[in-house]
Amino acid sequence: MAYINFDKSMLVNLEYSLGKEILRTSRTGSYSSTTIVGCNTRKYHGLLVCPIDRFGGERYVLLSSFDVSVVEGGKVFNLGIHKFDGDHFSPKGHKYLKDFTTELIPSLSYEVGTVKLRQERLLSDNSDQLMIRYTIEEAQEPVTLQFRPLLAFRKIHELTMSNLSANTRVNYIKNGIKMRLYEGFPYLFMQFSREPEFVKVPDWIYGVEYLEEQRRGYDYKEDLFIPGYFELRLKAGENIVFSASTEETNPSGLKARFSNVLKTKVPRDSFRNCLLNAAQQFIIKRNTDTNIIAGYHWFGSWGRDTFISLPGLTLSRGDLKTCREVLDTQKGKMKDGLFPNMGEAGDYAFNSVDAPLWFIWDVQQYINAGGNDGWNRYGNAVLQIIKTYIRGTLFNIGMHENGLIYAGAEGKALTWMDAIISTGPVTPRIGYNVEINALWYNALCFAKEHLRNITDKDLNQLIRNLPEKVKGSFLNYFWDEEKEYLADYVEANGTRNMYVRPNMLIAASLPYTMLDRTMIKSVLDVAESELLTCRGLRTLSPKNLHYEGLYRGTQEQRDRAYHQGTVWPWLIGPYAEAYLRLYGEKGVKKISNLIKEFENVMDEHGVSTISEVYDGDPPQLPGGAISQAWSVGEILRIIDLNDQITVKKKFKG
Repeated sequence: MAYINFDKSMLVNLEYSLGKEILRTSRTGSYSSTTIVGCNTRKYHGLLVCPIDRFGGERYVLLSSFDVSVVEGGKVFNLGIHKFDGDHFSPKGHKYLKDFTTELIPSLSYEVGTVKLRQERLLSDNSDQLMIRYTIEEAQEPVTLQFRPLLAFRKIHELTMSNLSANTRVNYIKNGIKMRLYEGFPYLFMQFSREPEFVKVPDWIYGVEYLEEQRRGYDYKEDLFIPGYFELRLKAGENIVFSASTEETNPSGLKARFSNVLKTKVPRDSFRNCLLNAAQQFIIKRNTDTNIIAGYHWFGSWGRDTFISLPGLTLSRGDLKTCREVLDTQKGKMKDGLFPNMGEAGDYAFNSVDAPLWFIWDVQQYINAGGNDGWNRYGNAVLQIIKTYIRGTLFNIGMHENGLIYAGAEGKALTWMDAIISTGPVTPRIGYNVEINALWYNALCFAKEHLRNITDKDLNQLIRNLPEKVKGSFLNYFWDEEKEYLADYVEANGTRNMYVRPNMLIAASLPYTMLDRTMIKSVLDVAESELLTCRGLRTLSPKNLHYEGLYRGTQEQRDRAYHQGTVWPWLIGPYAEAYLRLYGEKGVKKISNLIKEFENVMDEHGVSTISEVYDGDPPQLPGGAISQAWSVGEILRIIDLNDQITVKKKFKG
């Protein structure tokens, strides 16, 4: 039995199977994604979705679906499935499914009468190319197969409708056709490993609906273009490979290429292998840059998410090279000591107070993992960040006389709790934030390690003395002797916000911490009592009047809950690291058991990966993006940390 497998009883139950999604990516930034039965439920789904450099690198759905039909006994059995108005599904190809597995690549087995057909999909690693292999496993006589491409040619965030502007011209090439519906797009080359017959029957399929978009309160209907269909005959034991690509391929080499790419795949035959595969899917190498996609399907490359997820996605796999490439790419985006939180070149938003401090944490992680060139390579960037925070910068970000970092402006959300609704930020947190100042102290202590390399005498002296000042102010401002935990943030006038949130765990987990062991234990006890779940940590205690236990509804409803109780898996990272700091080897078993809980999600939502968020209320159902970089990265980092026998060597006083 495969590690992840869905049988017929699961597949034919659409209420169950439409909630299970598959994602595969290439290092070029392309992806292929749909549900396990092949019915697209999101506008973000598509069999070939590619970034297009001419359009600023934005991703576009080129090939939405590719329906295969079996012709037997004069009847056509369409194995595709699409949703239309009123919960009407047509065709209903899922009823012919026998099983689905994803141990190596997504593989579906169909049974139509006496015909058994297997379909296997993979995405090339280093090109924008989807390949699908169809194998006739059993048949009493040669089988005719028909293939219908459903084309979209639109941005992932948008929908398309039938129109007279679409270029429906078919250009014939070797063993297939090429098309581009609109000017400026690359051609989509659709080819087979054997010459097919193409029957030109241009038509629009109207009113395709995307169930998840409807549930999320967005537009959810679109029209897709079908240029016609390909037809081939295969005998039992024969197979054919289909390629959809932005470049023309040599059809005679398709079978060999499919087999060669298949050999490079790591089997998803264990929990750890699933996570290692998922980790690779966030890393994009396009042109000269190496970036991390924050999550699939709608996220781009975001500074904060990149830095928090980077050590787990790379260093936990021993991949210093990719870690270095990402840091180099991000360093090239730095402006006046800040990193862009989101956006594209020329339109970056530098509205993240913590991203630069997480960058410094990354440099620490890189050096600890064996990157001996870390300070020489990134030391100047580290010092530039520190100088920026000392002198002050955008959004009132800067150091006050007490040594603490203040941040905030009306209408802005600068920390990772950055949801904004129609009335403004849900959690503005204007003032001194607990995790920001913990990261600030850690950054200063790290720089102090390298005083001998800091030639600026004034800066050298400041960094020599500043950590102690910061520590004293931090404990005075944030530690509550009566409640025995840290304030989440402190206003400029000294008023403490004592909401129980997970941000205080970051202060207990960093390489340099201002907390003693008694404080760390108390913070952990509060977090375990009010925040810890089997899927991560809640963003707010259920005891709080503002707690939202379900991540559901419209975008505004979801955003209200986003940081007001919703569970985030990545927060396991600081919790587990603080726990291991306190208990050492005695804490390994508990953290192992906590991590093992995530094995239960390998066959739900995003199959073989970890979702962005989960409900705060039991049973902690998944929500948000189906695969999130810092969810996967932090779980991998903690697995790696937990595997260390001498855990205490990771920490400094």
